[in-house]
Amino acid sequence: MDRINENILRHLSRDGRISNLDLAERVGLSPSACLRRVQELERSGVIKGYRVVLNHSALGTGFIAYVTVGLNTHTKAAQEAFEAAIARSPEVRECHNVTGAFEYILRVEASDLTAYKAFHTDVLGVIPQVASITSYVVMGSPKDERA
Repeated sequence: MDRINENILRHLSRDGRISNLDLAERVGLSPSACLRRVQELERSGVIKGYRVVLNHSALGTGFIAYVTVGLNTHTKAAQEAFEAAIARSPEVRECHNVTGAFEYILRVEASDLTAYKAFHTDVLGVIPQVASITSYVVMGSPKDERA
């Protein structure tokens, strides 16, 4: 990974729809050299894909919370069962297995507090492996660089 590739990745992270011509100009390469580098970054797996950044308010997703989940047993079977249940939950946009005082952090998106309460009660609340749930409601996101 050299500075030119890092620069390419920085520009693509900000705007995945940038034209190859504009990208080449910004990183100081010919269009053909730039395209070869981008294709190699894709082939090597450095670039896994391209995504669109959504306006959650415009889509009716006005409620976002980060939720920590502790399991009642610390076994592989318990983790697999929990992860399978979460994989079926469209409200869960991210699920991370972490170290520390709990096993998982979830990013949950819902239309409003009532919809989140239904998820909390009817989805998380019925998973047998769940021992603890703590919700952190997002009030604003002054910096969010996720695609």
